[in-house]
Amino acid sequence: QVQLQESGPGLVKPSQTFSLTCSVSGGSITTNYFFWNWIRQAPGKGLEWMGAIGYSGRTYYSPSLKSRTSISRDTAKNQFTLQLSSVTAEDTAVYYCARALGPGVGIPNYLKWGQGTQVAVSS
Repeated sequence: QVQLQESGPGLVKPSQTFSLTCSVSGGSITTNYFFWNWIRQAPGKGLEWMGAIGYSGRTYYSPSLKSRTSISRDTAKNQFTLQLSSVTAEDTAVYYCARALGPGVGIPNYLKWGQGTQVAVSS
């Protein structure tokens, strides 16, 4: 049974960079043909796909966030990480990691989710 768990800072100051880590258990992040995604939900808004890293290590980004986003992985720790830079209050959201058979697929296709972690951007 694959499980995902997000971790990271709860509070970040504007203009800073934060990192979130998704720790995966019960399955390898290098297993064909899974993609490991980051999705967020800001207050009062819908789910927003941010990016993904595939089983091969290739990365994919939302065009609207590409300039501020970096996704990497540590296969030894079976973790993948999101970095978001130059944050503003609009980046306040619950951030989720999720597994799917593709990057940026429709929401029903994300069959495994972490519980989500709240990140607030405030001075």
